[in-house]
Amino acid sequence: MIGRRRSPHSLLLFVALLLLAVPGGAAPHYDPVVARVQVVGNDGGGRLRPRIAEVRQLKARGVRVEIRGAYCLSSCTLYLGAGNVCVHSQTAFGFHGPSYLDRPIRSERFDYWSRQMAAHYPPPLRRWFLTSARFVTSGYVTVSGADLIRMGVPRC
Repeated sequence: MIGRRRSPHSLLLFVALLLLAVPGGAAPHYDPVVARVQVVGNDGGGRLRPRIAEVRQLKARGVRVEIRGAYCLSSCTLYLGAGNVCVHSQTAFGFHGPSYLDRPIRSERFDYWSRQMAAHYPPPLRRWFLTSARFVTSGYVTVSGADLIRMGVPRC
């Protein structure tokens, strides 16, 4: 019948049946989790532990992470360790060392968290962070996306 509306469910059923009729007997495999892209931008950072866990999950699932926008500060920079990641050349990345908002951080905790953060950076950035940027605990040291691209991070 022309002009008759069909429910979205009947359309999905029709497509599924059509795919099963493809020669070879099986529908092509599509995993929406693997095919996902996460765009990050204008992220002011946050707590290290949850961000590290999130980056590990993204990497384990093979999610592509595109860092865009005007800025990516503090723990946002840990997305650089997500595996399948790219950066926009105009994005400003703000780095600083680990710190607590309400009290001084003990030296062994400072060193531990500095190394946890550095593990998410490509080698040239990791060296710079461990010898310089981690000692900045007030404000940020800014690195452009263009600089990160020159260090080997893929361009989006």
